[in-house]
Amino acid sequence: TPTPSASGGSYTIQAGDTFTLIAANFNITVAALEAANPNINPSTLQIGQVINLPSGAVSRQGPTGTSGISPSTGAAFVNYSGPASAYPDPSQWASYPSLWQQNSALMSYNDSASEIALIGSSIATVAQESGIDARVILCLIMQESGGNVRVGNTNNGVNNTGIMQAFNGVSFSPSDPAGSILQMVRDGTEGTASGPGLKQAFVQYGNYYVALRVYNSGSVDLNQLNDPLGATANYVENIANRLMGHTWPNM
Repeated sequence: TPTPSASGGSYTIQAGDTFTLIAANFNITVAALEAANPNINPSTLQIGQVINLPSGAVSRQGPTGTSGISPSTGAAFVNYSGPASAYPDPSQWASYPSLWQQNSALMSYNDSASEIALIGSSIATVAQESGIDARVILCLIMQESGGNVRVGNTNNGVNNTGIMQAFNGVSFSPSDPAGSILQMVRDGTEGTASGPGLKQAFVQYGNYYVALRVYNSGSVDLNQLNDPLGATANYVENIANRLMGHTWPNM
C-alpha cells in the first residue's frame, strides 16, 4: 500500500488528465495541487508536462511520483451479477491513467494518434463539465465502440450514433474531427435533444452501475443488473470489468 510522501513528488501529464482527476487519483485537493503549481494553468495542460505534487500525495496507482499500473489491471474477467451492491465499489476501480494506458492502446487498432488524443481531451472536458467520472465515460466508450470514431450507427427503434452510441446524436466528421469527437462524448454523457444520456440516469439513481443499465436498456431491474430488458445482458458486467482494468479475449 502506498504511503504518504513527506516531500511530495512529480507527475507527468497524460492524455485526458485534468487537475480534478489528478487530485482524485492522489487523494489530495485541487486547491493543494494548484498551490504546488502556482505557475501552471490547469486549463492548458500538455501531455508530457511535469507538475509538482504536494506533500502527503498518495497515488491509487502506485508510489507517489510514478506511473505504475493499478493492481487490478490485467486481472481476469470476473462474473459479477445481482444488484449494484454486488459490484466493485468505485474505490476499487483502476486509476484513470491506468485505464487510459490500457484502452488507448486498443483504440490504436482503429484510430490515429491524433484521434485518440482528441478522445482523451474530450473525456476530460466532458467529465469536468458533467461531473461524471472520466473512468466511466472511457469504459462506456470502449464497451459501445472500442473507441472507433468511425463506428456505424445502429437502430433498434432508436438511432444510436457515435462512439457512445448516443440517442440520435452526431457521428464522426472528417472535416471537423475535434468538434465531432467532443460532441459524440457530450451526446452520450449529457444526452441529446432526442433523449437522455448517462448523466441523467446517474442523477436519477445515484449509482453508476444502475445508470449504465438504464443507458443500455432504458430501464432497470435493481435486483439483477444482468437482466437485459431487451438489450445486452452482460453490459454492466463488462463495464465493471473494464473499470477494474480486467482483460479478456476480444474485449
